[in-house]
Amino acid sequence: MIPRLDAQKIAAREAETLELLRVAAEDSGFLTVFNTAITPARMRFVLAAYGAFFDQPEAEKRVVDMAATGSNRGWGAPQSEQVDPQANPDYKQVFDCGFEVPGSDLSVYAPNLWPARPEGFHEVIGAYYRDALAVAMDLLRGIAEAIGEERGFFDDKFARPMALLRGNYYPPRPDWAGDRDFGIAAHTDYGCLTLLGTDGVPGLEVLTRGDDWLAVEAQPGEFIINFGEMLEIWTKGRVRATPHRVRGSAQERISVPLFFNPGFETNVAPMGSGEIVRAGDHLSRRFNETYLHLQKG
Repeated sequence: MIPRLDAQKIAAREAETLELLRVAAEDSGFLTVFNTAITPARMRFVLAAYGAFFDQPEAEKRVVDMAATGSNRGWGAPQSEQVDPQANPDYKQVFDCGFEVPGSDLSVYAPNLWPARPEGFHEVIGAYYRDALAVAMDLLRGIAEAIGEERGFFDDKFARPMALLRGNYYPPRPDWAGDRDFGIAAHTDYGCLTLLGTDGVPGLEVLTRGDDWLAVEAQPGEFIINFGEMLEIWTKGRVRATPHRVRGSAQERISVPLFFNPGFETNVAPMGSGEIVRAGDHLSRRFNETYLHLQKG
């Protein structure tokens, strides 16, 4: 079961809701939330902006091709990522933007690469990015309290978040696709918390503890939440990172995940271990393993 929780009740620290949140974090690693500050109408507007970008000719998108950069900023062409080395590169397209730190030489804080068209894309997606960060932070405060930490435990660690907002475009499953071809192959997310908005088209599947693939859906304005490897390590396994995938169907699909991660220098080693694992090192290593344009040789 994937719990469905009211974001306002999480923020209000309702005991029953926090207990369900704890169970979701520790057991399935997935939940859905509704009643956030982002309305269904706002989410549809954002999805439409991504749709208009992906609908452009390839030559237009190539102007902001992340393959020409040393970072994950801009457009990623089909088969430019490979999350599972046992599968073929993913057949989806993406558009990435993130937290900018002027003057930083770190790729996770690189300048964003915005297209000139569609008109207003930068403004629509930039505003959504800022608001989605606030929603994710509120949820992370609830997670902290649900697992027995201080509610504000994570606050200072996300002052300069390595937060990546992505638009995913999954075309109808190609005729040539075989058993090793996916919109995105089975993987666990790399960071802490993922806030996923979707257009409501089915596609996401989660691997249960019983080793079955379970479909998870949410309409625009409701969000799918899951947790990544970094948070699992950081919390000594109290929060679970769960494998998931998108196989694809006869319908095209757009999803908008915000990968919410702490600042580069944050120590995400198991709490109380005395070890040091920098969040940025973990994330950079995983990006380099995934993005084909960042791989050496």
